[in-house]
Amino acid sequence: MSFAASPSAIMMKTYKGKLPLSVITVIVCAFAFLALLYTQSLTFLSSNYILKSKSCARRGAVVEANDHRTAEENVEILEIDDRFEFDPEECDIGKGKWVFNRSIKPLYTDTSCPYLDRQFSCVKNGRLDFDYHHWEWQPEDCDLPRFNPELALQKLRGKRLLFAGDSLQRNQWESFVCMEYNATIEFYWAPFLIESNTDIDVLDPKKRILKVDSVAKHSKHWEGADILAFNTYVWWMSGLRLKTLWGSFANGDEGYAELDTAVAYQIGLKTWANWIDSTLNPNKTRVFFTTISPIHTRNEEWGKTDGLKCFNETKPVNKLWGSGSDKEMMSVVAGVLKKMKVAVTVVNITQLSEYRVDAHSSIYTETGGRLLNDEEKADPGRHADCIHWCLPGVPDTWNRIFLAHL
Repeated sequence: MSFAASPSAIMMKTYKGKLPLSVITVIVCAFAFLALLYTQSLTFLSSNYILKSKSCARRGAVVEANDHRTAEENVEILEIDDRFEFDPEECDIGKGKWVFNRSIKPLYTDTSCPYLDRQFSCVKNGRLDFDYHHWEWQPEDCDLPRFNPELALQKLRGKRLLFAGDSLQRNQWESFVCMEYNATIEFYWAPFLIESNTDIDVLDPKKRILKVDSVAKHSKHWEGADILAFNTYVWWMSGLRLKTLWGSFANGDEGYAELDTAVAYQIGLKTWANWIDSTLNPNKTRVFFTTISPIHTRNEEWGKTDGLKCFNETKPVNKLWGSGSDKEMMSVVAGVLKKMKVAVTVVNITQLSEYRVDAHSSIYTETGGRLLNDEEKADPGRHADCIHWCLPGVPDTWNRIFLAHL
């Protein structure tokens, strides 16, 4: 079932203890929102931040005629900052640091954007510290353009953009919807990309069976999109082994085989990749794949001993690669993408997100369709959500990278 929106009324169903419906479509034509964005005094909304066609141009390398600085001063500037404009072929987006800048303000809030699930609306849910809004990712080698709604409109006008994957992909989709209007932007729920018996109904992971040889139930909804953005990871990480199936679910418990998680992941991704290669015309459809979104449930990995996971963290850590970003699973993705015929653009979010232990929903979230009660909030070791992210927040940076690739 899908929900469509007219310019005067936008319908969106949040999931109250259930997984979201398969296809949720938002057709956003509210120019008033765009006008509101342009009334902000932030300079990064100006068209000056549209990507220039000339790649790798050094910042400060061109000195305007009315620039009265001395040559020596200009040389000093070049020596201080020789990062180039973003070029995916040149810039390693994963190498860099988070820089605090209080002048940076989100393009939306969890009260101004009507499309946010309560699960991600941390301020609305009672979070009182706001510093996590003001950290900006600064790559080591290049400048990452800030999200420019005008540029996004140019890139997406007349096109259909579809995000497909799990709740982290929904996290990113909601961020994009809140920053962008007047475009058709869809989210399709497929947590494994392949078929499973838990796509719609939440089942005990012990009862979960993955049909690793088929994406047909899902892929028919992906066809016709101009831009497809996929992810899949966190739902695979429910155990060391997974129940997998070839053929029909009708065989039930008699027809499955248990495989190591990484092996099942590889087979499932190959099935998805085969559909991409055999179905899509790369001249008409661009394909993106978002890398692992880190899970921060073991705070001993960044030097804490209280067992409270990501609760009460207020700033990024300087260095971290935790157990929540499985390197074996990442190598599986790299291996599958490398062998594909259709080029897939990788949106590399893993390392930069690893540092952001401060930006998860934590106790400012909902479970089973309701907000955490006081007793649950008092026990973050059990109830803090250190998988999903507050919005506005880290997924906004993912979308800066995504738009820069576009």
